[in-house]
Amino acid sequence: MSPDDRSKRERVSAEVAQLDADQAREEVTYLAKQIEQANQAYHRDDAPLVSDAEFDSWRLRYAAIEARFPHLVRADSPLKQIGASPADGFGKITHMKRMLSLANAFSAEDVADFVSGIRRFLNIAPEIPLAFTAEPKIDGLSLSLRYERQSLVYAATRGDGATGEDVTANARTVAEIPHRLSGAPDILEVRGEIFMSHADFTSLNARHSAVGGKIFANPRNAAAGSLRQLDPEITRARPLRFFAYAWGETSEPLAETQTQAILRLEALGFQTNPLFRRCESLDEMLATYAEIEAQRATLGYDIDGVVYKLDALSLQERLGLRSTTPRWAIAHKFPAELAWTLLEGIDIQVGRTGALSPVARLKPVTVGGVVVSNATLHNEDYIAGRDSRGAPIREGRDIRVGDWVEVYRAGDVIPKIRDVDLARRAADAARFQMPDHCPECGNPALREPGDSVRRCTGGMSCPAQAVERLKHFVSRPAFDIEGLGAKQIESFWRDGWIATPRDIFTLRERFGPGQPRQLKNREGWGAKSAEKLFDAIDEKRRIPLSRLIFAFGLRHVGETTAALLASHYGTWDSLRDSLRAACDPESAAFADLIAIDGVGPVMAQSLIAGFQAEAEQIDALAACLEILAPQARTSESPVAGKTLVFTGTLERMSRAEAKARAEALGAKVAGSVSAKTDLLIAGPGAGSKATKAAELGIEVIDEDQWLALIGAG
Repeated sequence: MSPDDRSKRERVSAEVAQLDADQAREEVTYLAKQIEQANQAYHRDDAPLVSDAEFDSWRLRYAAIEARFPHLVRADSPLKQIGASPADGFGKITHMKRMLSLANAFSAEDVADFVSGIRRFLNIAPEIPLAFTAEPKIDGLSLSLRYERQSLVYAATRGDGATGEDVTANARTVAEIPHRLSGAPDILEVRGEIFMSHADFTSLNARHSAVGGKIFANPRNAAAGSLRQLDPEITRARPLRFFAYAWGETSEPLAETQTQAILRLEALGFQTNPLFRRCESLDEMLATYAEIEAQRATLGYDIDGVVYKLDALSLQERLGLRSTTPRWAIAHKFPAELAWTLLEGIDIQVGRTGALSPVARLKPVTVGGVVVSNATLHNEDYIAGRDSRGAPIREGRDIRVGDWVEVYRAGDVIPKIRDVDLARRAADAARFQMPDHCPECGNPALREPGDSVRRCTGGMSCPAQAVERLKHFVSRPAFDIEGLGAKQIESFWRDGWIATPRDIFTLRERFGPGQPRQLKNREGWGAKSAEKLFDAIDEKRRIPLSRLIFAFGLRHVGETTAALLASHYGTWDSLRDSLRAACDPESAAFADLIAIDGVGPVMAQSLIAGFQAEAEQIDALAACLEILAPQARTSESPVAGKTLVFTGTLERMSRAEAKARAEALGAKVAGSVSAKTDLLIAGPGAGSKATKAAELGIEVIDEDQWLALIGAG
């Protein structure tokens, strides 16, 4: 298969296959910042920095890295983010059910994997029919409408998925949003997309241009900006439209299938997309995609793909949700574009853990409507034209400064170089040499055997590492201190105001009222803004244990691992004492640590080493905080709070579904049997785990008993 025909996901997977864990970790750390900025610009500010195709490409590479390196799953991964925090100027509304995003597919193979993955999860054989729905993915602004006793009570944007902006007054001006319903459940949250047609967008910009007003970049910006007007009369004058495609909280089921539910919404008076289809097979899904793509240019509004959803709502319920996306739906995105440009230079960036990452500096080029000026180069092997095992990539063509390179944006986290035009290479172009000393601090940058990344040996004495660690500490998934972002961290660090995380929590006493140097006197600050920052810092002295663990920025420890550790140990004291006791690999504490499902020996050693190396800083920080234990589950299920282990072959549901069901009922699922195990569910083929459970006197049940226990028999 040629590069042009190869699926984007295959290409990304092949490139990710050359990365080792350290290199991949550095890449996601760097790229998460780019995505967070794009998220805020797109969802909150209505001023996107990149196109939807580029943003999707970022998420795809993240997914590929996390698939290959599960222990690198982290809180600021694009796969863990939904939208952006609500903008100032609007009231806030908490969604009764979170508004999620969608996983993406970029090829027919990806869609086939989606379908087969559902069959595996639900243990449904290939010969059993499985229906899906397909509909255009509108490029607009997500909106949730809540009706109580058939009356519209509020409208909210998606925001960050949990909390959105109150745009009720503006939504009431949209002609296609009913104020009252007939025959609806007492409580009904209808979700859909606000958008603007091409004709209305052109007309709006023409009117604005005639009076010297704001010119919108595209219909999506125009729609989002129109809905977010503080004056509803401005919104009323804008030609907004609304398609309904989903629902949130309901007091009674809408229907038994996705298809019937959409028809029910249509009967209630909502506009639904006329291209909505029910598909009986993968072939029908792909045919519908081709049909919609062929009509894309003539629809009169922007779409960027096709959304597939499992039709049976009972099966959707069984599949459940990931942290930010449902397992039962996926967006099949339309392809992006390629462009050729000049590689003007290669810069080296130093990440939080010292890895040196090369970045291509490009002569700016427009790719799919977005100006691209840089691209990731991964590591020195990638630049040299080989993967981590020494096999050639790009048919062995290396990348040199001065080359003409092909840039693409779909299928990756950031823009990437796809190929090199050797015919245009200068005769004196020199091979790139990776520096063997850190460009930030001058310490040796070593590449250990078996590793594809060079790493600065300066540790926290390296300014790049120190600053990146502090930025990570205040990032949105960690402490998320309002008013203390990357720019403020850089400024405070540069002036010596903050050197360690603990210093953040002593800013008021060192630079507050009555001190020789005061924050209010710094350029860009005043008494009000300084006090606001001090208050925001104090608000974060109460921090959930899982967020604190993630904030430390330890290698291999992302959001998922942090949550696992918090759930397993329960309290800060237990976690700290256990990790320090686990220094001995023969100890019970170490055995308990690696028994956590998802924690292996490499991750365990990283945790232990991190707590050892920074024990003094960690203890000093903890002394400033009130660390909150994970909230106990309110579930009344018979397994709530218990530790379960699954072993052997499950026949009526997949292992993944069993684990998801157990966790949804409040149980902890461990990977190995220990004295803390409460229950072992053993299918055919159970071996050493069943033997050990018997030795420890742990209750063992089979799959039928398990299903009966949770009421699913």
